[in-house]
Amino acid sequence: MRPSPAFVLPRRLRRRLAADAALLVLLAAFAAPLVWLLLASVDAEAGLRVRTPTGPTAENFSAVLTDEITFTPMLNSLLLCGGATLLTIVCAALAAYPLSRHRSRFTRPYLLGVLFATCLPITAVMVPVYGLFVRIDLIDTIQGTALFLATAQLPFAIWLMKNFMDGVPVVLEEAAWTDGAGRLQTLVRVILPLMGPGLAVVTIYCFIMMWGNFFVPFMLLLTPDRLPASVSIFTFFGNYGQVAYGQLAAFSILYSTPVVLLYALIARRLGGGFALGGAVKG
Repeated sequence: MRPSPAFVLPRRLRRRLAADAALLVLLAAFAAPLVWLLLASVDAEAGLRVRTPTGPTAENFSAVLTDEITFTPMLNSLLLCGGATLLTIVCAALAAYPLSRHRSRFTRPYLLGVLFATCLPITAVMVPVYGLFVRIDLIDTIQGTALFLATAQLPFAIWLMKNFMDGVPVVLEEAAWTDGAGRLQTLVRVILPLMGPGLAVVTIYCFIMMWGNFFVPFMLLLTPDRLPASVSIFTFFGNYGQVAYGQLAAFSILYSTPVVLLYALIARRLGGGFALGGAVKG
């Protein structure tokens, strides 16, 4: 008598289990650093290992909550990244509007040139930029650094802004022109409010990219009192003889808080869609 064959799972179920296992591995890879960050921030003897602290403490937060370590660098970061983001959004909207509304044989080559500008690494242009800033007396200034950060993010912001602007019907602009509005008024009062979710996406993207930028402010800002938090975090690796992991974790949590709050404030608009369904009726 032949033995009964071993139980074999269906092919579809095996694929699903394999996909679930791969997703769990990816989840663990992303979650492990976050778990270490939370645990190390309340561990007085934190190291590189992920471990539960024997006695949770707030000493790490107390050590970094000073004007020199946290408050002044965070204020510098908010001024630097906030100003650069605002400048980027304004310039990107003004540049994307004619690219979205006016058809020309030069539009596509121009957009490809803008896209090519996003491929240039920052390190390739920092030496001439540093020399230029020295000549025009913008070195070691918040406004000069913000101007360069905005310039670096502008190409991709123009691409994003144009794609979102293409989704706004032209008939709405024509109605505004009929009522006597100019092009700038139409852009500010009609197009930008209707592409609110797209504007939020561009704002969050630009702010996050600038907030985590270390190299540009490290090169262009020389005075310690003007350094942003992205540069001052480097002091935890050099001024203590050894890495203060607990204080580094506590500072990292404080450093990531503004970005999380910004996303939380704008997330409601991101899920709302453009709501243009009935805008052209009536």
